[in-house]
Amino acid sequence: MLYLNILKQSTIVHLCFAISYFTSGILLSFIQAVLFFGLKPFNKRLFRKINYYLSYSFYCQLVFMSEWWSGTKLSIYVKKDEYDKYYGKEHGYLIMNHSYEVDWLMGWHFCDGIQVLGNCKAYAKKSIKYLPPIGWIWKFSEFVFLERSFEKDKEIIKEQISEICDYPDPVWLLLTPEGTRFTKTKHEASLKFAKEKNLPLLKHHLTPRTRGFTTSLQYFRGKIPAIYNIQLAFEKDSKVPPTLTTMLYGKPVHAHLYIERIPVESIPEDEAEAAKWLHDIFVIKDKMQDSFLNTGDFFLESGVERVESFQRPNRIYSLLNTLGWAVVTLTPMLYYLLGLLFSGKLLYFSIGGAILLAFYILLQKSIGMSKISQGSSYGTEKTK
Repeated sequence: MLYLNILKQSTIVHLCFAISYFTSGILLSFIQAVLFFGLKPFNKRLFRKINYYLSYSFYCQLVFMSEWWSGTKLSIYVKKDEYDKYYGKEHGYLIMNHSYEVDWLMGWHFCDGIQVLGNCKAYAKKSIKYLPPIGWIWKFSEFVFLERSFEKDKEIIKEQISEICDYPDPVWLLLTPEGTRFTKTKHEASLKFAKEKNLPLLKHHLTPRTRGFTTSLQYFRGKIPAIYNIQLAFEKDSKVPPTLTTMLYGKPVHAHLYIERIPVESIPEDEAEAAKWLHDIFVIKDKMQDSFLNTGDFFLESGVERVESFQRPNRIYSLLNTLGWAVVTLTPMLYYLLGLLFSGKLLYFSIGGAILLAFYILLQKSIGMSKISQGSSYGTEKTK
């Protein structure tokens, strides 16, 4: 166990993980590009079936880091009868709090268990799709890329929702209505905005931006049967912070994930009423988060009906996939890099060192993107 812990904290091991992850991502996005332009125009259904496994092969390497490498625990609070009947068997529109650096990864962790990970999609900034390899993979997987201009985004949402609802297999589309991760500064700006607009004052969330939700709702109503209200929390006094860096170093965290299935037909059709519905949902989410942070229990002080938690065993596929990519990518890459480093020639040594440095920088940049401090500015733009 001691040797394993040393291994998990080794920079060399982290570098090997980065080489395998980014190299596999480039290879997978290249295959996606060939199929996107060569197959999709002729057989969209087959393209999407194949692309599910290509996307899954990339995403589940990070699920491996959560489940197998760090040993992270995920306590799931879902009504068991609904879990067995609906989860992973229908299109879903997800509304999730955006409070932690790894909230998206905990979502992927859950989605892998219900076998929709390869069809997980989200709203994202347009600039991300140019960032290799993750942005390229998201582009070919038909994510909803927004330009932060409502007139343009309205048409993008209409087009992409139509495409996503046409998928042959269940798709889960994530919206984080807060728009950015929670910080003290953003929270102050959010409270100021809420007071000006006479909206609910939230303690643990930013005021949700309703336009994206209400616009999407009018296009997916009748096509997506349910909205999944997701609340994620970690123990406030945990000695191990819930970050990518923590997991990369093999340290386990314990996530608590509450999910409520809400039939779309129960949501008002009027835009103003639908916006109010979203604000009301966030009032409830705020009470649940407050209850959890105070007592370690979502339900004790929130007034929400108690749902018993459960944990699922890890699926072996993320482990096998990651080990497979490690063999396929690291064998030739390390052979090539070691040949350069031990060639005895300064030029070749410099090239090998530069390649290793590039992978290390990519790793750090990717971790940096997940940090709360790197979230978008809240309050500098008009919030709606």
